Amino acid sequence: MTVQTAPVAITMGDPGGIGAEITLKSWRDHRANLAPFYVIDDPIRLERINRQLNLNCAVAPATALDQVNDLFKEALPVYDLGGRVISLPGEVNAQDAPLVLKSIKIAVEHVCKGQASALVTNPVHKASLYESGFSYPGHTEFLADLASVETEPVMMLASDRLRVVPVTRHLALGTAISTLSEALIVETAEITTRALQRDFGITAPRISIAGLNPHAGEGGAMGREDIDIINPAINKLIEQGVAVSGPLSADTLFHDSARETYDAALCMYHDQALIPIKTLDFYTAVNVTLGLPFIRTSPDHGTAFDIAGTDVATEISLVAAIKMASEIARMRAQNDIRT
Repeated sequence: MTVQTAPVAITMGDPGGIGAEITLKSWRDHRANLAPFYVIDDPIRLERINRQLNLNCAVAPATALDQVNDLFKEALPVYDLGGRVISLPGEVNAQDAPLVLKSIKIAVEHVCKGQASALVTNPVHKASLYESGFSYPGHTEFLADLASVETEPVMMLASDRLRVVPVTRHLALGTAISTLSEALIVETAEITTRALQRDFGITAPRISIAGLNPHAGEGGAMGREDIDIINPAINKLIEQGVAVSGPLSADTLFHDSARETYDAALCMYHDQALIPIKTLDFYTAVNVTLGLPFIRTSPDHGTAFDIAGTDVATEISLVAAIKMASEIARMRAQNDIRT
């Protein structure tokens, strides 16, 4: 089995959330248009949810990963993570945190060994993980540690209409501003450029860089960060041959005509990046982690405890994440053949 033919691995996510439901629906309703995938989960709880919601989804154990592609045609392959889940849909239970993390660890092992072509993570509940002793800010940092990556990975939110990259992520706004640096902006832009080339097939990527302050600071009248931090980073990137522009006023960076001028927008903090893409493409935006030695995508939504187990949750974002993961895998394989 090669990376080109290997299936996509999907993690369990928080068992009290909607991960199981949307995974079952993704196979049931979209398998004809998706690359083969399997889920690392507790098969007993998955089958229980399948019955309770009357999803009528065929489920089968995946004891050997080289059989997943054939099995996928007739049933959702489930790789037993080796533990039994306590939580019911809608319940927040930190006791299941070790199994949530085990599902991620198994998936990383599979993708690092080439047994899976990419990794798609179902949403986790960080508060439950923290209660169990989890010490990472989020999924991304945990994956980076598992992969022994020294450079901080980068989070991209991508859809057909927009790609955004926050330079700082899950930080209080004051902390995010104090964390900004020329080096961080340059490193984030470099990782983004390489990903656009390798993973999205864009030969000469164009990156627009948002200013931090209103109107990009108005020449220092509304803060000097754009002058003292962002401008030097842009100049350095231009010297390196990276096609960047900015700092640009964030309030005019995301309208239709502006989006035609760049392939990704670098934003200075979390909401500056996520508000526009979630407004444009709430259901189809995909979280892509850049800078890892393997492919990782995720649906761009949370655990949705309030609707878990009610058959209301839509699988559209997970389907988009699976599609993007397999498309990136194909693009990387083509690029590797060329080089």
